Order: sequence, then structure tokens, then C-alpha cells
Amino acid sequence: MKVAFIGLGVMGYPMAGHLAAKGHDVTVYNRTTSKAEQWVNKYAGRVASTPQDAAKQRDIVFSCVGNDDDLRSVILGAEGALSSMSEGSILVDHTTASAEVARELYQEAKSRKVAFLDAPVSGGQQGAESGQLTIMCGGDNDAYQKVLPAINCYAKQSNLLGGPGSGQLTKMVNQICIAGLVQGLSEGLQFAENAGLDVHKVVEVISKGAAQSWQMDNRHETMIDDEYKHGFAVDWMRKDLAMCLEEARKNGSQLPVAALVDQFYADVQKNKGGRWDTSSLKTRLK
Repeated sequence: MKVAFIGLGVMGYPMAGHLAAKGHDVTVYNRTTSKAEQWVNKYAGRVASTPQDAAKQRDIVFSCVGNDDDLRSVILGAEGALSSMSEGSILVDHTTASAEVARELYQEAKSRKVAFLDAPVSGGQQGAESGQLTIMCGGDNDAYQKVLPAINCYAKQSNLLGGPGSGQLTKMVNQICIAGLVQGLSEGLQFAENAGLDVHKVVEVISKGAAQSWQMDNRHETMIDDEYKHGFAVDWMRKDLAMCLEEARKNGSQLPVAALVDQFYADVQKNKGGRWDTSSLKTRLK
């Protein structure tokens, strides 16, 4: 298919690469042009000068940017993607954004006879590079079925969860669960160290039981070594948790653990750890 990919950050860069590797005709746009040129030199394709240019005559336009404001800019701005998308094409947004902006974009796209899916991802940079992401989608089934072969280029799991905004709401559930898991793992590892145990052996045993988690399997080694440059940054997690807490106020949910861990991440930021990965919660406990 003819596709465009807008946003070549740590996630978008390899995701667009998987599309090209599977034979799709890929046009890329990135705010920093040199990054787009680097991508084309590695994967082939075309560099677009604006999102509007990137989206012309494309079957699917993918986006993966920073936040709601960035998303509105590249999609709805004067040189945004929607202004040039063809009738019947599909816009797939992989940004972790608010459910509100997802519904807004769905309606705006629909008015232009373009389909829209909010499709945030989980799996981090490692999952993007290995093509093993989990994709949580909201929107219409017809559009979802059409884009599924392309999404499968970089996903191990993908589901349509409901109407517009459902993908973003599901990603919020994901982040709420992760927050508590990382804090629990941080406390457990620190406890084991203070108790004089061989922490590696402890993890080897408990990871085969009910305490097992992706965080334990993939982050315990670096946490023990106090290395925190391996994945999703604290700054990004705080952005996501802020959206979770705001949505919770709207729907009446109680998120005491998520709210507490959000403040713990604020402590990490104060210690100049905003770009450390989320497992850096352990640094607070020393």
C-alpha cells in the first residue's frame, strides 16, 4: 500500500521501517528533517516537507507524535495531513493522547470522508524495533480491518476495543497497571538488597510464580545495576498519568495508587531523572 508516516521518534522510526521492509511504499515526515533523511537513507522511500505533502495520495497515513497539541498541529494545522488526504483513505494515530482529541479527530476526519483510528501502542522502543508491539484501537471495524495487514508489520497483538477514543482509554488502563507494578518491583528489589539476599537468585525464583511480570522479566537486571536508560521515559509517563487522572475525574474512578506513583515520578524528575526510564522509581528508595 501507499502509506505515510508522520513522526520519526524512538517509536515511529522503527515502525515506519517495518512498513518499508514489508514492501509498502512509504513517505515520511518529521519535524527535524535530518531525521527523515536518515530514515530514507536506511529504508528508502520519500521525505515530505510537510504533513500535508506526506499525506497526498496515500492509502493510510500513520502518525506518532508527542501529545494532543502536536497531534492537532500535524493533522489539523494549515499544512496538516487531513487537508490533503483522499476520500476513503484512513488516518491511524499511534500517539498516546487523550480520548477527547481522538474523538475530535474522528469527527473531523469523518466530515472529510476519511476514516480515523486512535491506536496507541505498548511495548516501548524495544517492541517497536523488534516489531512486537501491542496496538489498542478505537474506531470503526471496516477501517480497522483494512489497516490490519499494515499494523501487523510491527505488532504482535492488535485489538479493536470499541468506538473512537476506546484505544486511548485502553492505553490509560495499561499505564495505570504499569505504574503500580513498577513501584512494587522497585520496593521488592530494594527490600531484597537491604535484607542481604542475592537479588538475582530471588528474582529467578519469584519470577516463576505469581509475582512474574513483563517489568520483572525485562527490567530487574538494569534496576539492580542502577541503569535507567532503557525505554519509556519518566517525563512521558507523567504526561500519560496526568491524562489517566483527568479521565478518572470525569468517569468517577478512584486511582489512589496511580496518583501516588505519579508524585513519586515527580520526585524522580526533581532529581534530574526526567529522561530516565520508568523503572527509575527505585532511585527514590535509596
